[in-house]
Amino acid sequence: MATTTLDFIPPLLQQGTQLTKISDKSQKKVVFRLDPEEGQILYDSWKHGIVPIESIKEIRTGSDAEYYCSQYGFAGELDKWITIVYVLHNTYRTLHLLAPTCDLKTLWENNLRKLYSIRLGLMHDLDNHELRQTVWERQYWKGAAKGRQSLNLDDVKSICLRLNIDFPKGELERLFKAPDTTQKNSLNFQQFQHFVKLLKRRPELEALYKKLCGEETLDFAKFEKFMKDTQQSTLSSVELKIVFDKYANVDTAPVVVPPPTVVPPAPTLTVPTSTNVSAVPPVSPVLPPPTLSATTADSLAAPTSPPPAPATIPALPKTDVAQSSPSPSSARNMSLDGFSSFLMSQDNAPTQPESNDMTQPMSDYFISTSHNTYLIGNQLMGVSTIEGYIRALLCGARSVELDIYDGPHEPMVYHGKTLTSEVSVREICQAIAKYAFVSSPYPIILSCEVHCGLVQQDMLVDIMTKAFGSALVRVALDEHPNKLVALPSPEQLKKRIMVKTKNMFVSAELDAIKAHKQAAKAAAAKAAHLEAEVPSSSSESETDAQSIMQEIGQEISSLKSKWKKLRGVPSGSTDSKKKGKTKAPMSMALASLLVYTVGVKCRGIDKSQEYDVEQVFSLSENSANKYIKGGAGIEDLIRHTQSHVVRIYPKGSRVNSTNYEPLQYWAAGCQLVALNIQTMDLGYRINQAMFLRRGRQGYVLKPPALRDVHFEALRKHTNHYFDVTIISAQQLPRPTHSSGKEVTEKSIVDPYVEVTHIPPSDNSGGEGTSARKISFATPAVKNNGFNPMWQEELCLPFDCLGGMQELIFVEFTVKQDKRPDLEPLARHISPLASLQRGFRHLPLHDAQLCQYLFSTLFVYINVRDVA
Repeated sequence: MATTTLDFIPPLLQQGTQLTKISDKSQKKVVFRLDPEEGQILYDSWKHGIVPIESIKEIRTGSDAEYYCSQYGFAGELDKWITIVYVLHNTYRTLHLLAPTCDLKTLWENNLRKLYSIRLGLMHDLDNHELRQTVWERQYWKGAAKGRQSLNLDDVKSICLRLNIDFPKGELERLFKAPDTTQKNSLNFQQFQHFVKLLKRRPELEALYKKLCGEETLDFAKFEKFMKDTQQSTLSSVELKIVFDKYANVDTAPVVVPPPTVVPPAPTLTVPTSTNVSAVPPVSPVLPPPTLSATTADSLAAPTSPPPAPATIPALPKTDVAQSSPSPSSARNMSLDGFSSFLMSQDNAPTQPESNDMTQPMSDYFISTSHNTYLIGNQLMGVSTIEGYIRALLCGARSVELDIYDGPHEPMVYHGKTLTSEVSVREICQAIAKYAFVSSPYPIILSCEVHCGLVQQDMLVDIMTKAFGSALVRVALDEHPNKLVALPSPEQLKKRIMVKTKNMFVSAELDAIKAHKQAAKAAAAKAAHLEAEVPSSSSESETDAQSIMQEIGQEISSLKSKWKKLRGVPSGSTDSKKKGKTKAPMSMALASLLVYTVGVKCRGIDKSQEYDVEQVFSLSENSANKYIKGGAGIEDLIRHTQSHVVRIYPKGSRVNSTNYEPLQYWAAGCQLVALNIQTMDLGYRINQAMFLRRGRQGYVLKPPALRDVHFEALRKHTNHYFDVTIISAQQLPRPTHSSGKEVTEKSIVDPYVEVTHIPPSDNSGGEGTSARKISFATPAVKNNGFNPMWQEELCLPFDCLGGMQELIFVEFTVKQDKRPDLEPLARHISPLASLQRGFRHLPLHDAQLCQYLFSTLFVYINVRDVA
C-alpha cells in the first residue's frame, strides 16, 4: 500500500493506550486508539465511543485546559490533561482525558494535532486532489480488508453499501472483474484503486468535456471561451492561461470510457451545443419534473413578465469544435482528468473570496452578535458556562452578552428569573481575553445587562481591567474630538474590547429632556387652543393659563427631584450634608468604561429625537417589527443606523432559544442582530453564512443602498430569475447514530435536493424584497447516495430592492426520500451575491456548517434579469 503523510501515527497509538476518561459522573480507565485511515478517535464504551476528527472544534492542553482540570479536582495534573471539544448531531460535547505520564500525554497531543491539521487541510483545500484520493482509498480499504491484503466480492459489496450504493448483482460483478486482471476473484490495493476509479466515473463531466472539444483534448482557446462565456470569469487572458497551465499536464493520455453497463444507472446530463438544447444519448428514463410544495406554490407571485424557456446550461456554440485550429504538437492541452480536477478546485470555487474594507465607521457594518452567550441550552433551564463565549468567539462573534448579578463574593452571570445555572464574571473575562482575537482581530463589544449593586459594579470594573489590560477601551482615541461626529472604524479599534451597558446617568438626563420637551409641547398646544377660543372673560383665560403653567412647573420639579435622587441628592432638600446621600444607581467607574457604546433607552427614531453617535439602544424583535413593517418607520430606522448602532434581540417567549431570521433586520440597517448560536436552526445558518463569506472576521460592510443618505437605490426594485441545474452529488455523507457510528441497517438512501430562496421579508413585513420564501425539489434518485445524478433544471423568480443580493440567501438541502422528518444529509447555504455563475461544486456541510471532507453537489448557476 502506498505511503502517505498519515503513516506518521505511531503503532502504539493505533493499537491503543490506557487513559483516564473523566466526566461529571465517573472517572475510569479506558483504552483509546487513534485511527489515521478512518480519521477517528476510538474508545471502549457501551455506545462504541467514536470521535470523528473532522468534528473536533478544539484540542485544549496546558493553560487552555485549566478551567475543566480545576473544575474536576485535578489542578495538579494539568501537564497530563487533554480536553477535546467536538460536535456530533448538532450537539457540543467534551472529552476529558488524563494520561498516566507527561510523555504519553505529549505523544497523544502532538499526533492528534497533526492528524487534525491534515484532515482540516483536506477539507478546505480541494486542490490537493492526490492526497485526498489516497486518504479516501485507504479509509475504505482498511474498513473492508480488516488487516488482510486483498478484497473479495463480498468485501467490495460491503464497501458499496457503506458508500450508499445498492448495485444490482450483475453490475457489481462486472465492475469487480474489470480490474481483476489475474482472475483470482480478489483485488489487491492497486486493483482496488482501479475499481475505485471506475466507481467514481463522472458521465456528466465526460459529456461536458466532449461538448467542449469533441474527440480532441481541450486547448487553451476553448478553455478561455468556456471560462468567459459559461463561467462568466472576469480574469484576463494572461490570468486564465496561468490557471489553464496548472491543470494542463494532469493526464495527457487518451480518455478511456468503460462500457455504460458498468456504471450505476443515472439520468443524462444535457449539455447544449447551440441555442437549441441537444442531449447525450440517455442511459436511463427521463425523470419527472420538479415538485413544488403547496405552501410555496401559493406564495409564489407571478413574475412581472413571462419567464423564458426553463433554465438550461449555457449554449456552447458548435463552432467551438468545428472551427478550432488544430493545436501544434508542442501545445499544452487539458485532459478529461485535468478538466475534472479544475472543476473541483479552488480555481473554480463556488463563492468568490471578497475583500472587506474595515476603514469605515463602525455603524456601516453588520456585526456578528451572540445572544445569551453564557447559555449552552435553552434560556429557561440551560447551563451557564464559559464554553458559550469560547464557541461564539471562535465562530467569529464580535459581540457577546453578559447578564450580571450580585454573587456571594463577586459578580455572577446567569439568566435572571429563570432556573439557569451561574458562572462567574471572572472566569468569563479570562476566557474572553484568551479567545477574543483567535478568529478575528477586529473589536469586540461586551453587551452587559448590569443588575448588581455599587460594590460589585466596582468589582466588575476591576475584573475587566485586570483581564483585558490595555485592550479595554477606557478613553476615546487620540484622533477623536471631544464631540464625536462619527464612530471609529473596526480598523482603528483592532484588538480592542468595548463595554456596552445602559448609562443610568445619561438615561436619566435624556428622560428629563424628553419629558421637558413633551411638557413644553403640550403647553404650547394648550395655549394655542385657548387663544383660538372666544373667552367668556379675560380673567378665566388667565386663570387657565396660570393653571397649565403651574402643572408644567410641578412636572419639571418632579423630574428635577428624580434627577437629584439619581445623582445622590435626597428629594426635597438641597442640603446633602445634613440629609446624607442615597445610593447612586451606577458606579462612576463602570460609567467611565462607556466610550463608543453608551447604552440608552430608545425614545423613538423620528426626526424630533436626537442621539449622540456613541449612544446605542436595543430593540426586541417585536419592537423592531413595528418599525420595519413599512411606512415612515423603516426609513427612519435605516437613516438612524447610518450613523448609530442598533441592537436587536430575540423576544422573551423564545424559551427554547430558537432564532428569528436575521435578514429583515439587516435589511433595515441594524448592526447587532443577536442570535442564540447554541441553536443550529435556519437563523443560525444564515448568520454563519453571512459572516463566513468574509472569513469569519465578524464584520461585513453593509450594501451601498443602506449607506446612501439620499435613499436613491432603496427606491428601486428589480426582477430576476435564479436558474439552477442540480446535476449530481458526490459521496454524500452516511447517516450516523448519536454516538457517531455509521448507520448500517437499511441505510441506503434515496436522496433528493431541495433549493430554497430566502429573501429578507419572509413572514415579517420587512424591507428588501416583496417576494416570499420559495422552495423547489428534485425527484429522488433510488438506492444511490454515492454519485446520484438528477440533471434537474429549476427556475426561481425573485425581486430585489436596492440591488441587495447579498441579503438574499439560497440554501441547497440534500434530504432522504420519504423521511423528511430526519435531519438532512447535507446542506449548502450562501448569499446569492456570493454564488459564482456556471458549473460549480458546492461543498456540503452539516447543520453547524462544518464541511464534510468528500461530499459535494455539482450544479450549474445563473442569474437573469427580467427585461
